[in-house]
Amino acid sequence: MLFRIHVWLLALLAASSAHALTADQVRAMATGENDDRAAAIAKVAASGDPKAPEFFQALLDDAVKTAGDKVFVVRDDKAVDAATGAPATLPSDAEDVVNSNRMRGEIESALASLRLLSPDRAQRAAAIKELGDSADEARLPLIETAYAAETDAGLKARLGLLRAAVLIASPDKPKRLEAALSLADSHAPATKTLLLERLKPDAETDAEVRAQLARSLSALESRLAWGERLGVVFTGASLGSILLLVALGLAITYGLMGVINMAHGELMMIGAYATYVVQNLFKAWLPGMFDWYVLAAIPASFLASALVGAAMERSVIRFLYGRPLETLLATWGISLVLMQAVRSIFGAQNVQVENPAWLSGGVQAMSNLTLPFNRIAIIAFAALVLAGLALIVARTRLGLFVRGVTQNRPMAACMGVNTARVDTYAFALGSGIAGLAGCALSQVGNVGPDLGQGYIVDSFMVVVLGGVGQLAGTVYAALGLGVLNKLLEGWTGAVLAKIMVLVFIVVFIQKRPQGLFAMKGRSAEA
Repeated sequence: MLFRIHVWLLALLAASSAHALTADQVRAMATGENDDRAAAIAKVAASGDPKAPEFFQALLDDAVKTAGDKVFVVRDDKAVDAATGAPATLPSDAEDVVNSNRMRGEIESALASLRLLSPDRAQRAAAIKELGDSADEARLPLIETAYAAETDAGLKARLGLLRAAVLIASPDKPKRLEAALSLADSHAPATKTLLLERLKPDAETDAEVRAQLARSLSALESRLAWGERLGVVFTGASLGSILLLVALGLAITYGLMGVINMAHGELMMIGAYATYVVQNLFKAWLPGMFDWYVLAAIPASFLASALVGAAMERSVIRFLYGRPLETLLATWGISLVLMQAVRSIFGAQNVQVENPAWLSGGVQAMSNLTLPFNRIAIIAFAALVLAGLALIVARTRLGLFVRGVTQNRPMAACMGVNTARVDTYAFALGSGIAGLAGCALSQVGNVGPDLGQGYIVDSFMVVVLGGVGQLAGTVYAALGLGVLNKLLEGWTGAVLAKIMVLVFIVVFIQKRPQGLFAMKGRSAEA
């Protein structure tokens, strides 16, 4: 660390003694054509002038103005001469320096290159990352200086790759060959683009260098392929966890109770809108705790959907048990009523549900693979909901009653079980889980009146494929369909992948009507 600070101070002292921003330099960086300005900025950055970062930042902050051949930096209504730093009077005809997106990129790259010599490791790492996509030969002297001074092994390796990316276009063949060999160790997707550019017929003409470029590209593609494969698996698991959340509630209402609930998607929608309401309440009354609104939205979404589900069961569905076609038609009508009610209350447009800070961003697992925090949270949330539901069904008095009524309603009634109340509780539980699915979906997608329409068919497919009334089958079917769908999407596209999955399910159900896990005992005989 002391060596790093020593080198940094020596570099700054040498730069300050040999360089100082001149009027011609600041004028060249602030005025003229973009190409000329970019060249002037690169030249000043390569010089390592200690005053350059301050002027570059002023350019990025739109704090630079010009009047004639003079350049000024204006902050807090006070103007100073950009070259000397002396206080100055801003002329009335001074004009703003306008930076295009390209120029901003050039300035940011120049600023990053100067941070390569910072004593702060985090700043050096950030500078290497920023320069990864924009380094050119004009910054090579500064990169070479930073490479020689770098003491951190990891950063030195990354600087070596950055240096190789610059040297790959050098007129010197040994340097190009060395650079091509070094790039074989890269993990960055940008390096693949660079190698492909150099392998074009009009780019690299030397046969030996081209051969090494091809070998480096092959090694890099093999390494990146693992990131792509893992990305597909993670995306499939994420989709599978969403399908699992959606299908778990249906596994109760349809799998255990035999109710074809076409309003299941709208119960999800109610859970998502409950999350939206809780978010707005936190914004209005508890802004300091906004990042934790999701923890309050989880029980709120469950209760909102469970109450609506209980009302549906008591008012309509309890009269239709054993009549699946009538149940389907009735719940379809209820779904239309619920959608229109939401449109009347919240409007027909989608509403915005914001991620809290701890669900924003992601984990950089590999150079070409980022795992979003909200997707990771949904996978974990689905596992917790599954564990809770399995515990309720298998270990609680309510679960025992639900299983008893499902398997033999008359005998359960003879044993003193209030079957009508159990039906209401079970349907409310399935509806509440649909609300939890809506709460989770609000963190990854749009929330609108049509939210549930995109998942109702998939959720029925999951329950039927896994085996009616089988939680284990629902888990396997959801994760399997999620991964299979994402694998096929990369091969055939989203539409054809959906069709192929549907065809697969149809064929599978024809061969095995009971699904992956068949029911056993008296339930199967019934």
